[in-house]
Amino acid sequence: MRASRLVSILLLLQTRGRVTAREIADTLEVSIRTVYRDMESLSAAGVPLYADPGHRGGYELLDGFRTRLTGLTTGEAESLFLTGLPTAAADLGLGSVVTAAQLKLMAALPPELRDRAGRIAECFHLDAPSWYGAEDHTPHLAEVADAVWNRRRTRIRYLRWAEPHENTRVVDPYGVVLKAGAWYLVAGHAEAEGVGDRARIRTYRVSRILDAQSLAETFERPAGFALATYWEDYLDRFDDRRLRASATVRVSPVGMRRLVEALEPVLVRAAHASATRPDVDGRVEVVLPIESVDSAITTLLPFGGEVEVLGPPELRAGMRAAAVALARVYGCADTDADRYG
Repeated sequence: MRASRLVSILLLLQTRGRVTAREIADTLEVSIRTVYRDMESLSAAGVPLYADPGHRGGYELLDGFRTRLTGLTTGEAESLFLTGLPTAAADLGLGSVVTAAQLKLMAALPPELRDRAGRIAECFHLDAPSWYGAEDHTPHLAEVADAVWNRRRTRIRYLRWAEPHENTRVVDPYGVVLKAGAWYLVAGHAEAEGVGDRARIRTYRVSRILDAQSLAETFERPAGFALATYWEDYLDRFDDRRLRASATVRVSPVGMRRLVEALEPVLVRAAHASATRPDVDGRVEVVLPIESVDSAITTLLPFGGEVEVLGPPELRAGMRAAAVALARVYGCADTDADRYG
Protein backbone atom coordinates (compact mmCIF):
# COMPACT_ATOMS: atom_id res chain seq x y z
CA MET A 1 0.00 0.00 0.00
CA ARG A 2 3.07 2.29 -0.18
CA ALA A 3 2.00 3.87 -3.49
CA SER A 4 -1.30 4.90 -1.94
CA ARG A 5 0.52 6.34 1.06
CA LEU A 6 2.83 8.42 -1.14
CA VAL A 7 -0.14 9.90 -2.98
CA SER A 8 -1.78 10.62 0.39
CA ILE A 9 1.34 12.48 1.52
CA LEU A 10 1.31 14.60 -1.63
CA LEU A 11 -2.36 15.45 -1.20
CA LEU A 12 -1.74 16.21 2.46
CA LEU A 13 1.04 18.64 1.58
CA GLN A 14 -1.09 20.24 -1.12
CA THR A 15 -4.06 20.80 1.15
CA ARG A 16 -2.26 21.80 4.37
CA GLY A 17 0.89 23.50 3.19
CA ARG A 18 3.74 22.97 5.67
CA VAL A 19 3.34 19.72 7.63
CA THR A 20 5.70 18.16 10.17
CA ALA A 21 6.84 14.55 10.00
CA ARG A 22 4.94 13.86 13.22
CA GLU A 23 1.70 15.26 11.75
CA ILE A 24 2.11 13.10 8.64
CA ALA A 25 2.86 10.01 10.75
CA ASP A 26 -0.17 10.60 12.98
CA THR A 27 -2.50 11.23 10.04
CA LEU A 28 -1.41 8.16 8.09
CA GLU A 29 -0.83 6.00 11.19
CA VAL A 30 2.78 5.13 10.36
CA SER A 31 6.10 5.65 12.11
CA ILE A 32 8.19 8.80 11.69
CA ARG A 33 10.96 6.64 10.21
CA THR A 34 8.52 5.49 7.53
CA VAL A 35 7.67 9.13 6.79
CA TYR A 36 11.35 9.96 6.37
CA ARG A 37 11.79 7.07 3.90
CA ASP A 38 8.69 8.13 1.98
CA MET A 39 9.87 11.73 1.73
CA GLU A 40 13.24 10.54 0.39
CA SER A 41 11.42 8.43 -2.23
CA LEU A 42 9.26 11.37 -3.30
CA SER A 43 12.30 13.62 -3.57
CA ALA A 44 14.20 10.99 -5.59
CA ALA A 45 11.19 10.71 -7.92
CA GLY A 46 11.46 14.41 -8.73
CA VAL A 47 8.85 15.86 -6.41
CA PRO A 48 10.08 19.35 -5.40
CA LEU A 49 9.97 19.10 -1.62
CA TYR A 50 11.35 21.68 0.77
CA ALA A 51 12.36 20.50 4.25
CA ASP A 52 12.83 23.07 6.99
CA PRO A 53 14.54 21.58 10.08
CA GLY A 54 13.94 22.69 13.64
CA HIS A 55 11.11 22.86 16.13
CA ARG A 56 8.89 24.95 13.84
CA GLY A 57 10.02 23.26 10.65
CA GLY A 58 8.36 20.75 8.40
CA TYR A 59 7.86 19.66 4.81
CA GLU A 60 6.17 21.63 2.05
CA LEU A 61 5.91 21.60 -1.72
CA LEU A 62 7.43 24.33 -3.81
CA ASP A 63 4.92 26.79 -5.27
CA GLY A 64 3.25 25.73 -8.49
CA PHE A 65 3.84 22.01 -8.07
CA ARG A 66 0.11 21.27 -7.66
CA THR A 67 -0.71 21.96 -11.30
CA ARG A 68 2.31 20.14 -12.68
CA LEU A 69 1.69 17.06 -10.54
CA THR A 70 -1.54 15.67 -11.95
CA GLY A 71 -3.32 18.11 -14.19
CA LEU A 72 -6.58 16.86 -12.70
CA THR A 73 -9.79 18.59 -13.71
CA THR A 74 -12.24 19.68 -11.03
CA GLY A 75 -14.42 16.64 -11.64
CA GLU A 76 -11.47 14.26 -11.49
CA ALA A 77 -10.25 15.80 -8.26
CA GLU A 78 -13.71 15.50 -6.73
CA SER A 79 -13.91 11.84 -7.77
CA LEU A 80 -10.63 10.76 -6.13
CA PHE A 81 -12.45 9.31 -3.11
CA LEU A 82 -14.15 6.82 -5.46
CA THR A 83 -10.99 5.46 -7.10
CA GLY A 84 -11.28 2.25 -5.06
CA LEU A 85 -15.02 1.89 -5.69
CA PRO A 86 -15.49 1.38 -9.44
CA THR A 87 -19.05 0.07 -9.16
CA ALA A 88 -20.14 2.95 -6.96
CA ALA A 89 -18.47 5.43 -9.32
CA ALA A 90 -20.32 3.94 -12.28
CA ASP A 91 -23.63 4.12 -10.39
CA LEU A 92 -23.01 7.80 -9.72
CA GLY A 93 -22.24 8.46 -13.38
CA LEU A 94 -18.55 9.10 -12.64
CA GLY A 95 -17.01 5.93 -14.08
CA SER A 96 -15.09 7.63 -16.90
CA VAL A 97 -14.05 10.54 -14.67
CA VAL A 98 -12.63 8.19 -12.04
CA THR A 99 -10.79 6.23 -14.72
CA ALA A 100 -9.19 9.42 -16.03
CA ALA A 101 -8.16 10.45 -12.52
CA GLN A 102 -6.61 7.04 -11.87
CA LEU A 103 -4.63 7.19 -15.11
CA LYS A 104 -3.23 10.64 -14.26
CA LEU A 105 -2.28 9.52 -10.78
CA MET A 106 -0.60 6.41 -12.13
CA ALA A 107 1.29 8.48 -14.70
CA ALA A 108 2.62 10.71 -11.92
CA LEU A 109 4.18 7.74 -10.12
CA PRO A 110 7.68 6.42 -10.83
CA PRO A 111 7.74 3.05 -12.66
CA GLU A 112 8.40 0.95 -9.55
CA LEU A 113 5.47 2.41 -7.64
CA ARG A 114 3.26 2.31 -10.74
CA ASP A 115 3.83 -1.43 -11.07
CA ARG A 116 3.06 -2.02 -7.40
CA ALA A 117 -0.14 0.04 -7.62
CA GLY A 118 -1.21 -1.98 -10.65
CA ARG A 119 -0.61 -5.27 -8.81
CA ILE A 120 -2.66 -4.08 -5.83
CA ALA A 121 -5.57 -3.19 -8.12
CA GLU A 122 -5.39 -6.68 -9.62
CA CYS A 123 -5.45 -8.38 -6.20
CA PHE A 124 -8.27 -6.55 -4.39
CA HIS A 125 -11.89 -6.02 -5.39
CA LEU A 126 -14.76 -4.57 -3.36
CA ASP A 127 -18.25 -6.03 -3.80
CA ALA A 128 -20.56 -4.03 -1.54
CA PRO A 129 -23.98 -5.76 -1.85
CA SER A 130 -24.82 -8.65 0.47
CA TRP A 131 -24.94 -12.20 -0.87
CA TYR A 132 -28.69 -12.63 -1.00
CA GLY A 133 -29.91 -9.03 -1.22
CA ALA A 134 -31.75 -7.95 -4.35
CA GLU A 135 -29.91 -5.25 -6.29
CA ASP A 136 -31.48 -1.81 -6.03
CA HIS A 137 -32.73 -0.26 -9.25
CA THR A 138 -31.68 3.40 -9.08
CA PRO A 139 -32.39 5.12 -12.42
CA HIS A 140 -32.29 8.59 -10.81
CA LEU A 141 -29.05 8.17 -8.83
CA ALA A 142 -26.93 10.08 -11.35
CA GLU A 143 -29.34 13.06 -11.27
CA VAL A 144 -29.38 13.02 -7.48
CA ALA A 145 -25.59 12.78 -7.29
CA ASP A 146 -25.19 15.67 -9.72
CA ALA A 147 -27.48 17.79 -7.53
CA VAL A 148 -25.36 16.88 -4.50
CA TRP A 149 -22.08 17.84 -6.24
CA ASN A 150 -23.47 21.15 -7.49
CA ARG A 151 -25.62 21.90 -4.42
CA ARG A 152 -28.73 22.41 -6.49
CA ARG A 153 -32.16 22.31 -4.91
CA THR A 154 -34.10 19.34 -6.28
CA ARG A 155 -37.73 18.35 -6.70
CA ILE A 156 -38.26 14.63 -6.10
CA ARG A 157 -41.31 12.40 -6.43
CA TYR A 158 -40.96 9.68 -3.81
CA LEU A 159 -42.76 6.39 -3.14
CA ARG A 160 -43.42 6.13 0.59
CA TRP A 161 -44.57 3.17 2.66
CA ALA A 162 -47.29 5.23 4.35
CA GLU A 163 -50.32 6.93 2.83
CA PRO A 164 -50.27 8.84 0.56
CA HIS A 165 -47.73 6.60 -1.11
CA GLU A 166 -46.57 9.11 -3.75
CA ASN A 167 -45.24 12.37 -2.40
CA THR A 168 -43.58 15.31 -4.16
CA ARG A 169 -41.29 17.66 -2.29
CA VAL A 170 -38.39 20.04 -2.79
CA VAL A 171 -35.22 19.06 -0.96
CA ASP A 172 -31.65 20.23 -0.47
CA PRO A 173 -29.50 17.14 -1.25
CA TYR A 174 -26.67 17.11 1.29
CA GLY A 175 -25.11 13.77 0.35
CA VAL A 176 -25.54 10.16 -0.74
CA VAL A 177 -24.66 7.03 1.24
CA LEU A 178 -24.01 3.49 -0.02
CA LYS A 179 -25.15 1.01 2.63
CA ALA A 180 -24.92 -2.75 1.94
CA GLY A 181 -25.51 -2.23 -1.78
CA ALA A 182 -28.38 0.25 -1.35
CA TRP A 183 -28.09 3.99 -2.04
CA TYR A 184 -29.63 6.59 0.27
CA LEU A 185 -30.08 10.34 -0.14
CA VAL A 186 -29.66 12.57 2.92
CA ALA A 187 -31.47 15.86 2.32
CA GLY A 188 -32.96 18.87 4.06
CA HIS A 189 -36.51 20.09 3.50
CA ALA A 190 -36.11 23.24 1.44
CA GLU A 191 -39.67 24.43 1.99
CA ALA A 192 -39.47 24.19 5.78
CA GLU A 193 -38.00 26.76 8.13
CA GLY A 194 -35.12 25.57 10.27
CA VAL A 195 -33.77 23.45 7.44
CA GLY A 196 -30.49 23.04 9.28
CA ASP A 197 -32.13 21.42 12.31
CA ARG A 198 -31.74 17.68 12.71
CA ALA A 199 -35.54 17.29 12.67
CA ARG A 200 -35.66 18.81 9.16
CA ILE A 201 -33.17 16.38 7.65
CA ARG A 202 -34.60 13.24 6.07
CA THR A 203 -33.20 10.06 4.54
CA TYR A 204 -34.61 8.69 1.29
CA ARG A 205 -33.89 5.37 -0.38
CA VAL A 206 -32.84 6.30 -3.90
CA SER A 207 -34.50 3.26 -5.46
CA ARG A 208 -37.86 4.66 -4.28
CA ILE A 209 -37.35 8.02 -6.00
CA LEU A 210 -39.75 8.01 -8.96
CA ASP A 211 -38.50 11.24 -10.48
CA ALA A 212 -35.81 13.84 -9.75
CA GLN A 213 -35.47 17.32 -11.26
CA SER A 214 -32.69 19.74 -10.38
CA LEU A 215 -33.84 23.35 -9.97
CA ALA A 216 -31.98 26.56 -10.76
CA GLU A 217 -31.79 27.53 -7.08
CA THR A 218 -28.73 26.51 -5.08
CA PHE A 219 -28.36 25.97 -1.34
CA GLU A 220 -25.75 25.89 1.40
CA ARG A 221 -25.26 23.03 3.79
CA PRO A 222 -26.07 23.77 7.44
CA ALA A 223 -23.07 24.92 9.44
CA GLY A 224 -21.39 21.99 11.14
CA PHE A 225 -23.21 19.31 9.15
CA ALA A 226 -21.07 16.18 8.61
CA LEU A 227 -22.51 13.40 6.47
CA ALA A 228 -20.68 10.53 8.21
CA THR A 229 -21.68 11.77 11.67
CA TYR A 230 -25.30 12.22 10.62
CA TRP A 231 -25.41 8.72 9.17
CA GLU A 232 -24.07 7.12 12.35
CA ASP A 233 -26.66 9.00 14.41
CA TYR A 234 -29.36 8.03 11.92
CA LEU A 235 -28.54 4.33 12.25
CA ASP A 236 -28.66 4.57 16.05
CA ARG A 237 -31.98 6.39 15.94
CA PHE A 238 -33.29 3.93 13.34
CA ASP A 239 -32.67 1.02 15.69
CA ASP A 240 -34.34 2.92 18.54
CA ARG A 241 -37.43 3.57 16.42
CA ARG A 242 -37.54 0.05 15.00
CA LEU A 243 -36.82 -1.99 18.14
CA ARG A 244 -39.39 -0.56 20.54
CA ALA A 245 -40.22 -3.75 22.48
CA SER A 246 -38.16 -6.45 24.18
CA ALA A 247 -38.22 -10.16 24.85
CA THR A 248 -36.70 -12.15 27.70
CA VAL A 249 -35.28 -15.49 26.61
CA ARG A 250 -33.31 -18.32 28.18
CA VAL A 251 -30.40 -19.38 25.96
CA SER A 252 -28.15 -22.43 26.02
CA PRO A 253 -24.39 -22.17 25.45
CA VAL A 254 -24.90 -23.48 21.92
CA GLY A 255 -27.69 -20.96 21.42
CA MET A 256 -25.45 -18.07 22.50
CA ARG A 257 -22.85 -19.05 19.92
CA ARG A 258 -25.54 -19.26 17.25
CA LEU A 259 -26.99 -15.91 18.30
CA VAL A 260 -23.63 -14.27 17.68
CA GLU A 261 -23.42 -15.85 14.23
CA ALA A 262 -27.01 -15.27 13.10
CA LEU A 263 -28.36 -12.06 14.66
CA GLU A 264 -27.65 -8.48 13.71
CA PRO A 265 -25.03 -6.67 15.79
CA VAL A 266 -27.47 -4.54 17.82
CA LEU A 267 -29.16 -7.72 19.11
CA VAL A 268 -25.86 -9.44 19.84
CA ARG A 269 -24.68 -6.46 21.87
CA ALA A 270 -27.94 -6.43 23.84
CA ALA A 271 -27.66 -10.17 24.53
CA HIS A 272 -24.14 -9.89 25.91
CA ALA A 273 -24.96 -6.78 27.95
CA SER A 274 -28.01 -8.32 29.64
CA ALA A 275 -26.85 -11.92 30.12
CA THR A 276 -27.27 -13.29 33.65
CA ARG A 277 -25.06 -15.80 35.42
CA PRO A 278 -25.32 -19.28 33.85
CA ASP A 279 -27.58 -21.75 35.65
CA VAL A 280 -26.64 -25.38 36.37
CA ASP A 281 -27.26 -26.25 32.70
CA GLY A 282 -25.15 -23.35 31.47
CA ARG A 283 -28.18 -21.41 30.25
CA VAL A 284 -28.43 -17.65 30.68
CA GLU A 285 -31.31 -15.22 30.54
CA VAL A 286 -30.95 -12.29 28.14
CA VAL A 287 -33.16 -9.41 27.05
CA LEU A 288 -33.40 -8.85 23.30
CA PRO A 289 -34.90 -5.75 21.65
CA ILE A 290 -37.59 -6.75 19.13
CA GLU A 291 -39.54 -4.99 16.42
CA SER A 292 -42.79 -6.96 16.86
CA VAL A 293 -44.05 -10.32 18.08
CA ASP A 294 -44.30 -11.66 14.54
CA SER A 295 -40.77 -10.60 13.60
CA ALA A 296 -39.41 -12.03 16.86
CA ILE A 297 -41.03 -15.41 16.13
CA THR A 298 -39.39 -15.43 12.70
CA THR A 299 -36.04 -14.53 14.26
CA LEU A 300 -36.06 -16.96 17.21
CA LEU A 301 -37.86 -20.03 15.83
CA PRO A 302 -34.82 -21.28 13.84
CA PHE A 303 -32.90 -21.68 17.12
CA GLY A 304 -35.25 -24.48 18.20
CA GLY A 305 -34.81 -25.70 21.76
CA GLU A 306 -31.59 -23.73 22.25
CA VAL A 307 -33.69 -20.63 22.95
CA GLU A 308 -36.76 -20.53 25.22
CA VAL A 309 -38.95 -17.42 25.27
CA LEU A 310 -39.95 -16.40 28.80
CA GLY A 311 -41.83 -13.24 27.91
CA PRO A 312 -43.78 -11.33 26.90
CA PRO A 313 -46.70 -13.81 27.12
CA GLU A 314 -47.94 -13.15 23.59
CA LEU A 315 -44.52 -13.98 22.16
CA ARG A 316 -44.26 -17.18 24.19
CA ALA A 317 -47.75 -18.15 23.00
CA GLY A 318 -46.77 -17.41 19.41
CA MET A 319 -43.65 -19.55 19.70
CA ARG A 320 -45.71 -22.37 21.22
CA ALA A 321 -48.26 -22.20 18.36
CA ALA A 322 -45.47 -22.29 15.80
CA ALA A 323 -43.82 -25.26 17.53
CA VAL A 324 -47.13 -27.14 17.68
CA ALA A 325 -47.72 -26.50 13.98
CA LEU A 326 -44.24 -27.81 13.16
CA ALA A 327 -44.79 -30.91 15.31
CA ARG A 328 -47.97 -31.72 13.43
CA VAL A 329 -46.39 -31.12 10.03
CA TYR A 330 -43.62 -33.59 10.87
CA GLY A 331 -45.96 -36.30 12.14
CA CYS A 332 -45.68 -35.91 15.92
CA ALA A 333 -48.64 -37.18 17.94
CA ASP A 334 -51.13 -34.53 19.04
CA THR A 335 -50.38 -35.31 22.67
CA ASP A 336 -46.72 -34.45 22.06
CA ALA A 337 -47.72 -30.86 21.35
CA ASP A 338 -48.36 -30.36 25.09
CA ARG A 339 -44.63 -30.39 25.62
CA TYR A 340 -44.38 -27.01 23.99
CA GLY A 341 -46.15 -25.13 26.77
